[in-house]
Amino acid sequence: MDRGGAGQMGGVKWREAQSEAAQLTVIRPRFPELFEAYAGYVWTTLRRLGARPSELDDLTHDVFVQVFRHLDEYDQARPIKPWLFGFAFWIASEDRRRVRRRPELVVDTLEAVDLNPTPVEHLLAQERRELAWAVLSELELDQRAVFILHELDGCPIPEVADGLGIPVPTAYSRLRLARVDFNRIARRLRSRQR
Repeated sequence: MDRGGAGQMGGVKWREAQSEAAQLTVIRPRFPELFEAYAGYVWTTLRRLGARPSELDDLTHDVFVQVFRHLDEYDQARPIKPWLFGFAFWIASEDRRRVRRRPELVVDTLEAVDLNPTPVEHLLAQERRELAWAVLSELELDQRAVFILHELDGCPIPEVADGLGIPVPTAYSRLRLARVDFNRIARRLRSRQR
């Protein structure tokens, strides 16, 4: 009767089971903290993707409903912004499909006023913002998504590709096309303004 051997074997199995349990126990971000930290980012992302201003709050809610449902699937090794952007992109795309079937009058009432700049500086900044929004709204949605994630959010292209579920070369191609189209559309809109 070798109790030492049985005890050692039991100890090894116990440590293996403990190690497996530790691997399965992945610390997920808590939803309230995630919402608090990234609701503004999601709202801005939806706006950049062309969501109707009157629907931004509801669409942000819809994004976080999906995030909550899929939170256990989040891979901690991946950056959070591209993962959230993927949900926002999907929700914005679905909203665009619904709008095509049911057009409505869109009134943009979301204007933040900064009291610090002079009136002229404020006017110039507003014109630049309006031009940027107009250009973004004319980019194809797939190109716009890559452009926003990389150029505005500062995500590296491999993270952009991972977040959108596309190959890295496709992401680079869409970024290149988006840059070309962005400049072309901006020139056209500026010439119309003059």
